[in-house]
Amino acid sequence: MSVRLRLTLSYAGFLMVAGVLLLTAVWVYLLEYVPDDWNQRMLHQNPNRQLLAYTFAPAAATVLAILLVFGLLGGWFLAGRMLAPLTRITEATRAATDGLLSHRIRLPGRKDEFRELADAFDTMLARLEAHVAEQKRFAANASHELRTPLAVSKTLLEVARADPDRDTGEIIDRLHAVNSRAIDLTEALLLLSRADRRSFPRERVDLSLLAEEAAETLLPLAEVRGVTVETQGDIAPTIGSPTLLLQLTTNLLHNAIVHNLPDRGTVRVTTSVHPETVDITVENTGTRLTPEVASTLTEPFQRGAERLRTHHTGVGLGLAIAETITRAHDGTLTLTPRSAGGLRVTVELPVTAPHG
Repeated sequence: MSVRLRLTLSYAGFLMVAGVLLLTAVWVYLLEYVPDDWNQRMLHQNPNRQLLAYTFAPAAATVLAILLVFGLLGGWFLAGRMLAPLTRITEATRAATDGLLSHRIRLPGRKDEFRELADAFDTMLARLEAHVAEQKRFAANASHELRTPLAVSKTLLEVARADPDRDTGEIIDRLHAVNSRAIDLTEALLLLSRADRRSFPRERVDLSLLAEEAAETLLPLAEVRGVTVETQGDIAPTIGSPTLLLQLTTNLLHNAIVHNLPDRGTVRVTTSVHPETVDITVENTGTRLTPEVASTLTEPFQRGAERLRTHHTGVGLGLAIAETITRAHDGTLTLTPRSAGGLRVTVELPVTAPHG
């Protein structure tokens, strides 16, 4: 049976039970004031229980029949009105199953359970639509980025085969560089997928220690590029994956070093603690960026113009991975252009109370 039919039968059954109880109460009440005179022959002259049963039973049966019909018709109508929002939600679900994620329920009316369910479903559809669009865009970009080193490798191999007498040392060096880039891109894609699935163990982590470790690791790169790295701040405890959070900090610091001034640039890494969050901020000097450009830097394979002119262009996934790791740890990542040039990246993560 459908839900509407079950609700209808439930309404009608409840109404019948209430009617029977009411009539029973009336019957019992009347019997208290009517004598039980079996010898009375003139039933219509003096009231007695036999006369009461003779006249009350048909009336009670008629009332119960009316209540049954009214309960079925009224229950069917009320159940239909009450279940109408579920019909719209079902239609939206079927549309989403067919791939139409842009459809929204937008249920009108007062704020009740059905309205909350519809609003939650609309929110889920909006997030799902955005996620699917992001995945499609990411897949297209990843395919393009992976196709480039493969095409270059194929060209180099064809050149080597067409000219056997040519010195292969240069070709081997170029093939090594291209393959290294392809490997870096593949590893970045795997890391991005792992962080997005949140399939990692969690433990206590101090962001200040991760910042110092990342700064020590990237110190040779900073010295080569003439960039000064400063780390300061408080102990910043949180819960998460030490490996992923170290990757997050390393990506932010690497991005700040590479996309800096040509000479005498600076990078400042600061950790701080708030009542509900811990922050790590990476601030660097560099060219001036507009808010519009800064808002696109966390998209996969997005590179600023200055990135394409360096020998450390990376694979275009550094900030995208950082944002994904931040989101996987229930945090937020904010990019803010500095008025003097450069970028300020702030990551907020849930704070963890120190052991007492």
